[in-house]
Amino acid sequence: MNQSNKEYINLLVKSGVHTFQNDSPNNLYNSPNITSDVKTIKIQKNLEKITNISELSLTINAFENPLKQTANKLVIYDGNIKSNIMIIGEAPGRDEDEQGKPFVGKAGQLLDKMLSAIDLKREEIYITNVLPWRPPNNRTPTENEILEFLPFLQKQIEIVSPKYIFLMGSTAAKAILATPLSLSKLRGKWYQYKTAN
Repeated sequence: MNQSNKEYINLLVKSGVHTFQNDSPNNLYNSPNITSDVKTIKIQKNLEKITNISELSLTINAFENPLKQTANKLVIYDGNIKSNIMIIGEAPGRDEDEQGKPFVGKAGQLLDKMLSAIDLKREEIYITNVLPWRPPNNRTPTENEILEFLPFLQKQIEIVSPKYIFLMGSTAAKAILATPLSLSKLRGKWYQYKTAN
């Protein structure tokens, strides 16, 4: 393609043209956006029927996601399902992926010490993560991954119905508070959280 053709195509695209004549017809019914919208609607309908963490665990385990292929174990929660306190972290790390429980590595040991300092035990609170599967190489979850698993996290919050939710890190804060603000700007304030239902 010569330079004038490229310039012409760029002009057309900037003018709002989004499809060009092909040898075969465009199939606009199988667009990725429609497929992902249908997937989201199915997830929401399935989640409406779920009333306990065991059912939710089965649903998440059946949910197809690329993270599932690289992780060892599903990591949903640890602790007390009837707790008034919920702690939400980012995603499982290597230790969590091996044991199938959130916050069991170095961060978990620090959390246990912090809880002990205020006379709480791990068994008395509900601990979970934004993502139930470990991202490869412990990388930070992408926005798409956060959005994809957010309905499952919101359902956990609805089922447990805690009085207090503590967000451990910027990924948890972004997911739950739907904010781009940094932790330094969010820290030290109380926020009201309401689920979709």
